Amino acid sequence: MSEDVLDLLNALEQELRRLNVWSPLPPSPEAMASSVPFCFDTMVFSQWLQWVFAPRMRALLDRGGPLPTGSDIASYAQIALPAEGLHSDDLMGIIERFDFLMK
Repeated sequence: MSEDVLDLLNALEQELRRLNVWSPLPPSPEAMASSVPFCFDTMVFSQWLQWVFAPRMRALLDRGGPLPTGSDIASYAQIALPAEGLHSDDLMGIIERFDFLMK
């Protein structure tokens, strides 16, 4: 399973780069300190995927810890991606596969 998650993380990065939303600069420390789901008050969803979700998932894999359960990222992505101007079936598919693996 960890190889599946690693493959999805790599696909996520590749798709964010293809969409030209991969940023070389991290959000501010204040933005990263958000306590609301998806940091929606301080960053757009693609930033959250890059700077919060992906690093946390990689850290879990590195520690050999269990994946979170009950994930429903896709529901938020269906709203957040169009609001950000991103329309990518590939990105939605990647997010849906994360949800499937974290049931």
